Amino acid sequence: MSWVLAFVGFAVLIILHEAGHFAAAKAVGMRVEKFYLFFGKPIWSVRRGETEYGIGWIPAGGFVKITGMDPREELPEDVLPRAYYRQPTWKRIVVIAAGPLVNIVIAFVLIFAVYATAGVPTPNAPVVNSVAKNSAAAGKLEPGDRIVSVDGVQGFNDTLTYKNTVERRTALTRQISSHRCAPGSDAVGCSAATPARVVVERDGERRTVSVAPRKTTVENPATGRKEDRQLLGITYGGLDFLPASVGDAAKETPDYVWFVTSETAKAITRLFYSAEARREIGSVAGAYDATRRTIEFSTPRALILLGVVSLSLAIINLAPFLPLDGGHIFWAIAEKVRGRPIPFTWLERASVVGFVLVIMLFGLGLYNDIGRFADGTAARQVQGP
Repeated sequence: MSWVLAFVGFAVLIILHEAGHFAAAKAVGMRVEKFYLFFGKPIWSVRRGETEYGIGWIPAGGFVKITGMDPREELPEDVLPRAYYRQPTWKRIVVIAAGPLVNIVIAFVLIFAVYATAGVPTPNAPVVNSVAKNSAAAGKLEPGDRIVSVDGVQGFNDTLTYKNTVERRTALTRQISSHRCAPGSDAVGCSAATPARVVVERDGERRTVSVAPRKTTVENPATGRKEDRQLLGITYGGLDFLPASVGDAAKETPDYVWFVTSETAKAITRLFYSAEARREIGSVAGAYDATRRTIEFSTPRALILLGVVSLSLAIINLAPFLPLDGGHIFWAIAEKVRGRPIPFTWLERASVVGFVLVIMLFGLGLYNDIGRFADGTAARQVQGP
């Protein structure tokens, strides 16, 4: 079932992207000849008015064919006024930008919906992410444990929200640090004279374990100085959806969208100079598999991942290279600045360069994904904490 749901999710993103182009073209008076999901020979098609709607047999993308996208195309006199290259620059930009804009709106809607209903994903909730080897907690606490309380001081419970996670973590840390080594044996590495009573939730059940914090030298991130603290030897970082109000969801959504946008832009930039960045890039196949596995793991996470995919689709499509949407926008603006039409031979050469770049990017991502599928890291990357 996860395969089907992931396929439907990606198909909907494609349809809505192309629907953005389609609706904008109709709105500004252009003539739309075809609206297709996928490419290749149609396995189904129907004509409604002047537009043919259909589904191709190659499940990769989709397209809207607008009359006159090729300025050299010979057209009947009655359709010339509605041809793409006969339209003002602003109309062409509106039509091309509508697709990525729809993807951005989808990202906002999906992420906001999850935040407002399931909560805001908080990576630093009091959930055990890792346990240091030979630490006080080794063999007693495990990654994924939700720390409910320490000596009665509350940690993770039903009233926890993303706003008070820092407060709860601080309270737990303070309580753990209150356990001191016995007088005369307070060297680094000593165990507390009295153990901390730690209540955790694991596999839906609550358990109580006794852990004697150990004196450990750590660096204070605020001051950069080394300090001695009584610690269990764990790190937080388990991802949990913590309740948030609609107002909080509305505030957090654009912050997350901007974070994804900036990180995606940085990742694209790093491709030109970082071999590591090129190894990390994935393809549609990897994104599809990640979505499928995430659906099995958590529906809210799957919806957020679809939102991120939709946003990434918009960002990549806005790159200023033909045949991407950003390339059409770039050359439309260039024509406006130049004050006369751009020679089509220029556009053809730019399209060749852009097409080669897109194919290389897709090929590199597919190569990386095949490697991940072969060694199993694709599965491990999406299973989460």
